[in-house]
Formats: sequence, structure tokens, C-alpha cells
Amino acid sequence: MTEGESAGRVFPYWKHAVVWLVRYGEIALKSPGVRDMWERQLMTNIREGQPDGCKVSRDRGRIWVTGAVDRLRLGKVFGIVSVSPCRTCSLEDITAELIRYMGDLLPGTGSFALRVRRTGNHTLSSQEYARELGEAVRDAFPEISVDLTNPGISIHVEIRDDRCYLYHEIFPGPGGLPLGVEGTLVALLSGGIDSAVAIWMMMKRGCRIVPVFIDMPPFLGDSALKRVQAVLGILSEYQPGITLHTIEDTYVARARESLRASGDEKYVCLLCKRRMYRIAEDLASEIHAGGIVTGESMGQVASQTLDNLKVLDRVSVLPIYRPLIGFDKTEIITIARKIGTFEHSIMPVSSCCCAVPNRPATSADPLVIEALEERLANNTG
Repeated sequence: MTEGESAGRVFPYWKHAVVWLVRYGEIALKSPGVRDMWERQLMTNIREGQPDGCKVSRDRGRIWVTGAVDRLRLGKVFGIVSVSPCRTCSLEDITAELIRYMGDLLPGTGSFALRVRRTGNHTLSSQEYARELGEAVRDAFPEISVDLTNPGISIHVEIRDDRCYLYHEIFPGPGGLPLGVEGTLVALLSGGIDSAVAIWMMMKRGCRIVPVFIDMPPFLGDSALKRVQAVLGILSEYQPGITLHTIEDTYVARARESLRASGDEKYVCLLCKRRMYRIAEDLASEIHAGGIVTGESMGQVASQTLDNLKVLDRVSVLPIYRPLIGFDKTEIITIARKIGTFEHSIMPVSSCCCAVPNRPATSADPLVIEALEERLANNTG
């Protein structure tokens, strides 16, 4: 249970806050120039998902959001580690304001702890401020004890020069890097569990995603597209304005008949995947994207064995990013549930299962695959 959840049952202060403290993680480790650039990108991303009138500013390792704030959207901005709704006052008024603040919170908690942090030049240290403020609170609420190890509620006091910020709720963010700082990638999106999670994970590492759904009649259809759109609706909460590219391609249907006739049907899945890679690479080249994202996980299906992944990689000049490569299905499902795509991804849809051979190749020779593709190109045009 987080502090925000625990304290929220006592008094849902976040509903009334006018100042939000935004914390970030990895950005702080970067060089001054990169840090400045990434902070600016994070601030832009915060504004993008907030109501009109919301203002975003920064000050020495902190980002502040004021005005009307959509807390749920704030919690889906990559780069944010956590956020807290704050009450603010001058340093001169801190004791009186802290007692007023705690008057809403302390009844029924039994014990409290003060966590004080300061930035700037002050006459007292953080520990001295904590001791002085703690004594004032105990005088005002003698029935409440101090417990620094397991308090009923923790009150945070952040002193920054002559301003103070009080908070007790800490809501987690997704972490990672600000969306867009690492460029753009094209992602193959089927709407299934894996591709959605792979996209989310690359968003978290700072990549804007351009998703592409490749419709392959007669194997896919309207139900598959509806699933993709439902999943994309969830992903758009993390990347506002994300736009789906839908491309219809009949290559697999035509190739499958030729492969059946020649006894090479076991290669149909590999040829299908290579075809999708080519389509994604064409789109990536068109929009100047830096690579392709897929939801492949090592050994999950026949086309994802070590040998067959090498066969797939040969088809693209651009790098192929597989963020799920070392994850098992249970781990992937856990993430899908966490980010909200799972229920949409398991919607019943028409699929390409009927095109999958009984015994697909698990260790294909790339030269054989390339020869088959050349033959199919000559036969099907």
C-alpha cells in the first residue's frame, strides 16, 4: 500500500490541491545540457495531457504543476516517478500552516512522522526544522505520538528558500524517460497481448511510436481491427495523439497456396513475418523512424526461436527492437494488466491461426527462405 492510498482514506487532499510536485528519476543522472533538454520535454508532455489553464514550471530538480490537474493523466506521463499534491505557504508561516494542515489528517491516525527536506540557505538544518516543527505539532495535538519507524501518517515538508510545501500523498508514475527524447519507432501492432506491451515498454524508454496494423485477408478482418483500435485507445493515454496506420496485404494468402503445392507450407509463418517487417520498414523509411518494434519473445512460438529470429532480422536494414525478448508469458500478462491493455487484447477475433501449418519450421535456412521468396515473387507478381 502506498502512502497516497493510506492517507487518501483519511482525507483525499489531492482533490483540493493547487500545487503538484512532480518527481523524476533518470533525468537527474544526465549531463546538464541533456538534463535541461529532457526536463523541457517532460514539461511539454505534462502540458499535453492536462486541461487548459494548467501551468508547468521547474526549479532545481523539481517540476511544479499548478491550476486544474487531471491526476490520472499525470500518472501516465513517462519520465514521472511520482507526484504529490501540496499545500504551500511562506517559511514564516510554516508552523501555523502545518498545524492547520495536520488538523485535517491526524484524528484517528494514532501517530505521525515529519520528513523534512530543504533547499537553499537557512539558519536551521533539516533535522533541526523537523525537531522544532514536531514539537509544535505535539503541543497542538498532545494525544498523537511521534513514530519515525511505522507512523500512522507521514507528513513531508519541503522547504525551498522562503517557500514551503506540505504533502502526505505520494502517487506513483510510470517512470522511464520522457516520451520523444529517443526519437520515433514504427511498431507492428496486432492488438494481442505481446505487441501492446512491447509498444508500452518502448514508449517508457522515450520513443514515440507509430503503430501499424497489417490486415491480411481473408485471415483477419473487422474484429481484429476493432481489437487493435481498443488497445490503441489505452495506449493513447500514454502517448496522446497516437495514430494507427492500417495496411491491407494479400501476400500471405497468395503465397500459402503456392507453398502448399510445393510442400513448403512449414515456412509460411516466417514468410509472413518477413513480409510484415518489409511493410514496417517501408513506413519507417517514409517517416524517418529509427527502427521497428515487435512483440516477439524468445521461444514463444516457432517463428521466435533463436535460429528463426536471425532469419527475420536479415530482411530489414533498420534495427528490430524486441523489448519482450527475455520475458515469459506470465510476466507479459502481468504488465498488460497493469497498463490496462489485457482485457482488450483477449477479445475474440478472427485470426491467422487457420493459416498456421501443423508443423512450422523452427530452424529455417535463410538461403532457403530467400529462394522461396524469389520464387513467389516470380509466380505471384
